[in-house]
Amino acid sequence: MKKQPIKPTRSKFNILRQVCNLIPQPLVSKIARVTGVEDQARTFKPWSHVVTQCYAQLSHSISLNDVCDSLRLHSGPLASVRGATAPSRNGFSTANRERPAAMAEQLFWAVLGHLGEQSPGFVAGHRRGAAFRFKGPIHVVDTTVMELVANCMDWAKHRRRKAAAKTHMRLNLQNLLPNFVIIDTAGEHDNQRARELCAGVKAGEIVLIDKGYVDFAHLRDLDERGVFWVTRAKDNMAYEVLQSMPESKDEKILRDEIIRLSHPNKPAPELMRRIVALVAIDGVERAMVFLTNNLQWSPRSVADLDRCRWQIEVFFKQIKQTLQLADCLGHNANAVRWQVWMALLVYLLLRYLSYVSKWAHSFTRLFTILRAVLWSKIDLGDLLDRYGTAKGNFRNLARPDQAYFPGFL
Repeated sequence: MKKQPIKPTRSKFNILRQVCNLIPQPLVSKIARVTGVEDQARTFKPWSHVVTQCYAQLSHSISLNDVCDSLRLHSGPLASVRGATAPSRNGFSTANRERPAAMAEQLFWAVLGHLGEQSPGFVAGHRRGAAFRFKGPIHVVDTTVMELVANCMDWAKHRRRKAAAKTHMRLNLQNLLPNFVIIDTAGEHDNQRARELCAGVKAGEIVLIDKGYVDFAHLRDLDERGVFWVTRAKDNMAYEVLQSMPESKDEKILRDEIIRLSHPNKPAPELMRRIVALVAIDGVERAMVFLTNNLQWSPRSVADLDRCRWQIEVFFKQIKQTLQLADCLGHNANAVRWQVWMALLVYLLLRYLSYVSKWAHSFTRLFTILRAVLWSKIDLGDLLDRYGTAKGNFRNLARPDQAYFPGFL
């Protein structure tokens, strides 16, 4: 007889409840009182609002009707999630429009702090990739753009026929979790937000900055604070070469110089290091120019640090292509902020689940598994432990190019 595979353990709670249970019970009520959301809530409570937003992300719902109709059809299992109730379409839309998005923002940081206390290794992360030789914290500063509908979202217009919202972020390279986030319109230049993003960086730490954030006055401030920075040089930068560094043994390093700006209109670093290196992009080597204020690092270390900056692009790709950020559940600025902050919160919960279960497959696969069994009463830990192994009937392993989850492998 054919041996029957062992199925995951049954549970009293559905998957949605087990995911939402990672959020401490009194936390939502406390933040709702502080932000004034509790005073605005009547029938649609703040906890129900949070659960609804989490469900919209986990189920990849494409509209308000999609979210509300589905939750109404599952009102019984939904009530088991600490008494959450299904909203009406108008009630959900009004909550997204009127309730301050500061509640979702504070909830994200509070849950991040709570999970860090529960599992210190989750937020500590580890050194990885080309940055393994650097022991101190490394921060990555970049932005991503969400394309919006111009005729519905006048507040986000930044061109004649286009509208967009920007998410500015400072990401910790060790744990690949956000340290600072700003959600705003795409109308202003990135360097207007550079000082806010780097305000929390301490002396001795390293910050990798996208060249869109380059502001030489800000880079000088980082110098004076003792912060090391690496960025890419703009093509039209006028400079003077003060000294050529010793020739590197690495054939990929074309030039290594100490420079200063020729005619700075604003305060600028007194000395900068300019490195030209060959970098492989899509299988083709291209010469790229890097700037840094550290004069002791090897030129290869500087080039490797900038390559690590692409980890934030992997982060943006995961939250934009997997979670629900393509279809907006509201047209005003507050609703968009609610949706982005809740997407970050759900991403945080999934990352924590992957950490405690030692998940060895891709983030996309973890998301699709949970979405498929969202209302099933299966033990979540046992499901993730058995999936993709010989312990159960889930034997289809991820392909080698998919079995990658940034932050833990």
